[in-house]
Amino acid sequence: MLLETTAAKVSYVAGLTLFLTSLGCWVVLGHQESSPVSSTTEAVMKDEAFVRVAAHGGLAEIKLGKLAMDQGSNEAVKAFGTHMVAEHTKAGDELKEAAKEERIALPTDLSFKDQATYDRLSKLSGTDFDQAYVQAMVKDHQQDLRDFQREANHGNDDVIRGFASETVPIIQQHLDQAKEMMKAVSPPSTGHTNRTPSRQARGH
Repeated sequence: MLLETTAAKVSYVAGLTLFLTSLGCWVVLGHQESSPVSSTTEAVMKDEAFVRVAAHGGLAEIKLGKLAMDQGSNEAVKAFGTHMVAEHTKAGDELKEAAKEERIALPTDLSFKDQATYDRLSKLSGTDFDQAYVQAMVKDHQQDLRDFQREANHGNDDVIRGFASETVPIIQQHLDQAKEMMKAVSPPSTGHTNRTPSRQARGH
């Protein structure tokens, strides 16, 4: 009877030990499966996201540039549109090569935001179009510059980071040109209209 009791205790302890060991393994595995994405994977995802954003931006600049060539009334606007088509077509080809090397699929259509901008500008003409287009170019290139600088400084992929670094000076140049063009299409200031009465008053 004593032997049976002892054997039962040993069997119970062994079974309990096996159960607790299995439970511990299950908890560890469950924690591993639910743990956050690794830093390396997250960095790769950020690189891929940048590539797709850059591709969308390039497609938009080309399409809006062609619109400026057709609907712009200011020669500077038309010339800038032509320049954007050429520059972003070249940059787009370079991005395709980098994306192909890293096996990243690129979008072929405009983003929802860029399509909305295109639809809005396509309904304008004359100076209204010129001013709206230039404002869009300044805003877009400011955002592009921030995105490309971030990738150039913090990107994980050498190929994508190299593309961003080489493109930053070009984007800066485009932004400077867009700001200069804004001066050409902005309406003239009317701040001098109150000077005549004051001169007349002094004449009396």
